[in-house]
Amino acid sequence: MRTDRIALAAVAAGLASVAFAPTWANAQMDRMRAMMRARAGGGDDKAKTKGIQPYDKVITEDAKTTKGLFTAHRIKDKVFYEIPTSELGKDLLWVTQIEETQAGFSYAGMPVGDRVVRWELRDEKVLLRDVKYTIRADTDDPISMAVRETSLPPIIKSFDVKAWGKDKAPVIDVTDLFTSDIPEFSAKRQMQAQGVDKARSFVDNIKAFPTNIETKVFLTYRLTEQRPQFGPGAPAPRRFPGQTRRDPTQGAVTVMLHHSMVKLPDNPMHPRKFDSRVGFFNVAFQDYADDSEDQIKQVRYITRWRLEKKDPTADVSEPVKPIVFYVAPETPERWKEAIRKGIEQWQPAFEAAGFKNAIIGKLAPTPREDPDFDCEDARISCIRWLPSNIQNAFGPHVSDPRTGEILEADVRIYHNVIQLARNWYFVQASPSDPDSQQLPLADDLMQRLVSFVVAHEVGHSLGFPHNMKASSSYTVAQLRNPEWTAKNGTAPSIMDYARFNYVAQPGDGAALLPKVGPYDYFAVEWGYSQFSPRANEKKSLDKIAKRQVDNPMYRFGNPDPGEDSSRQTEDLTGQTVLATELGLKNLDRVFGYLVDATTKPDKDYALLQNVYNAAIGQMAREVIHTANVVGGVTFDNLYFGDADRRFFEVDAQRQRAAVDLLNDNVFHIRPSAINDDILLRLEASGVADRVKQLQTRVLNTLINDRRIKRMSETAQRLGDSAYTPAEFVDDLRTSVFSELEDYPVNVDLFRRGAQRAFVERMESFIRVDKVESDLPALARAALESVLSSINDATDKQMDEATAAHLHDLAARIDQTLKGVAPAPQKPKQRNPFAGR
Repeated sequence: MRTDRIALAAVAAGLASVAFAPTWANAQMDRMRAMMRARAGGGDDKAKTKGIQPYDKVITEDAKTTKGLFTAHRIKDKVFYEIPTSELGKDLLWVTQIEETQAGFSYAGMPVGDRVVRWELRDEKVLLRDVKYTIRADTDDPISMAVRETSLPPIIKSFDVKAWGKDKAPVIDVTDLFTSDIPEFSAKRQMQAQGVDKARSFVDNIKAFPTNIETKVFLTYRLTEQRPQFGPGAPAPRRFPGQTRRDPTQGAVTVMLHHSMVKLPDNPMHPRKFDSRVGFFNVAFQDYADDSEDQIKQVRYITRWRLEKKDPTADVSEPVKPIVFYVAPETPERWKEAIRKGIEQWQPAFEAAGFKNAIIGKLAPTPREDPDFDCEDARISCIRWLPSNIQNAFGPHVSDPRTGEILEADVRIYHNVIQLARNWYFVQASPSDPDSQQLPLADDLMQRLVSFVVAHEVGHSLGFPHNMKASSSYTVAQLRNPEWTAKNGTAPSIMDYARFNYVAQPGDGAALLPKVGPYDYFAVEWGYSQFSPRANEKKSLDKIAKRQVDNPMYRFGNPDPGEDSSRQTEDLTGQTVLATELGLKNLDRVFGYLVDATTKPDKDYALLQNVYNAAIGQMAREVIHTANVVGGVTFDNLYFGDADRRFFEVDAQRQRAAVDLLNDNVFHIRPSAINDDILLRLEASGVADRVKQLQTRVLNTLINDRRIKRMSETAQRLGDSAYTPAEFVDDLRTSVFSELEDYPVNVDLFRRGAQRAFVERMESFIRVDKVESDLPALARAALESVLSSINDATDKQMDEATAAHLHDLAARIDQTLKGVAPAPQKPKQRNPFAGR
């Protein structure tokens, strides 16, 4: 408040200092004042309403009043706030969500934004301010003054006091706050629209509760014109995933926005400082009060729910206030119980951390049971179901920026995630589950798959990000072991993208689904345990974290597939090459029964096409896992004193094995993936393109500057024990062009695609202007070797397609090496068809 007075006084003094300025300056100041009033919502003097009126002249007998945090009055199309003086200057959380909209623009339950606001009375105006917590200084040191003076909350809007209520409570008209396009609360970006048409916008409903106010508003946004900006060929307007094509005759879209304004806790939760060894979302700020390290300190608090034991002396106690998620009313009946079970999969992990019944799933009450229940209420957390063909789900949360306390979370599940879960299970796990080798899957299995999806997304809403590291601790033998997988699941963390057990083989009897696993128990214990007041919390937390040193299951790592082969999405083990070998065997089995599993008399082939695409996608994921082993490292995020190093090179022999697997299964395409029994039902052509796309993707993953730089640095450090970039590129070249050593030379359709892909990739690095690694030199050497091999094979017997293909490659390579853009129409090599 002190800072505000100084700043506003300075503005007033500045305006007074030009009181005797020339006439033109006075005119300029008048225009500036008018502009400032307009921006603050006041308009010019002529448009201003009359001054402060008696209370009953403003809040008339026609008012419909609801009392709570504020008193809200509705008079026809006007909405007034009567703000108790006790709530002025208090921090409130403002959450805006989309409650209803039109298909193709957004979805019910989607977030618009959240921020901390503060209402302040200044003379005869009330200011709505946007409060930030990005810098802090909780200290008696003078630095706190500098921080305050650098943290002036922006004024979102200014309101004239219309009347004074009881105990001098200001009464203000807030209609424009809701029916105008205020940037801080606007859904314009989500709707891909322009400004609001106020003539078609109005407040629908407002309710006040003891700690919050809920307001529903119909806003009509004008749509942007969908014409090309730069003539024919310009890109089409961007649409959100799953968004339907927009009606070109539609000029506006109406959306119901739900605004929740919630009082932040008067007694802020005790924060827990972030530790990079354990995965938690966090809120961050710069702490100017702590200069112990002679630098600005970045402080991060983990985001977590406030769990406090009813009986602090008990090892296990129910919490004072449990975490409750409601299954939203719009959820299909078929999935409601599965969703509730998915929520409560986390109960055992919290019980191990000292809290019984810490997280509870409930079905939303009916309007008759609770007419005030509303999933958009920021005090209520729900699992929302969105009618969309998007195959996804997500679990955001809203937290107190002061402490990281999670105040509310709404998991959103798109309807078509059930197709995604079905396809995952079928292509990954059905070889080990004979009952799932026919679609549709059994209903009890689909229930378990939906529970799995929900448990993962609820984990995000509990504060946990993805953990792709821990799964690398499991071995192939463990994943094939029934006892191990029954106890530990198929991955240490349900927050991994470790879907289903594609490593297990038929007859193993291993579990096939992940569950809340050992790492999740560890993370819940670290983040949510309540320590005795006598305990040293920092030491207690550090003791828990140090279990990672001896047990890799407890390690955390964000996804980093390009560098760290132990942090890949969709994989299950650190034994990547062996896992891919077993996974590809399972895909052979899937391709073998795919037609029978997906077709029925008098039905089309849509399901076969859908699941075949999913199986090809699974094949691509597994071979990309293997590609990332080459030149890869593993990163163990342990602190100083716990390990001598954090980065470890992948063993050279494992890298060579990875290249061998790719040669055998990608550059020589696996026959089961191009099964005529499948493809001749789906397409007349295109299989060669599909195969080359996979081969190109793998080559692009393998051959890039970053990978070659890592391999070069490793070779410099390790010498002969390293897998060198030169050896790697030569191994690739030899495998891709192995037919040139044969007699006769016959290169089939799919191998011709692989060879073209290799040459194209190498050519792309020779043409670069700036050399950043050894790759251009290696690429040139590789192409020279390919050209020499082609020339050596010229006199060998070969079929016509092979001869034309090698002739074309030789011409392209020759021109590339000479620095000429490829021009196949003017070949310099001997034409194999000459004289025919």
